[in-house]
Amino acid sequence: MKRVKRIPFFKNIKEIREYQFGTFYFFDGIVISEMNEGVTFEWNMAKKAIKAAQEIFGEDMPIAYISNRINNYHIVPTDWSKFYANRNQLSFYSVVGQTKGSFASLVMERMFFKNSIKQFTDLEEAITWSLSKIEKKQELSN
Repeated sequence: MKRVKRIPFFKNIKEIREYQFGTFYFFDGIVISEMNEGVTFEWNMAKKAIKAAQEIFGEDMPIAYISNRINNYHIVPTDWSKFYANRNQLSFYSVVGQTKGSFASLVMERMFFKNSIKQFTDLEEAITWSLSKIEKKQELSN
């Protein structure tokens, strides 16, 4: 699996936020997460990443979130309802992973995430897809 820091796209980095539970990489309109091994990612952790995204992007910019699942970790899928209850919104969401665990989690997430979740096995493909989606959304809003 590719790590964000090891791909050419990394030269476009705006900011990095490291937390006990994982690292979030912020680019123009894209947030890529790499969670730490064995973490159970829950709402209180997500709030920190959301706050960082709002500081960096503001609240009106379309955002594509890429979960780069280089490690095995768990997500509390029901926390998606808290995400929406607090009026947070992602324009696009994709998951990059090759383990059974990453795709098993994805099945659960799809039950709670309102929009579609795109699956990839390659990080750079997920970035290309996300950039094209953001560009189209910006064109439509202009």
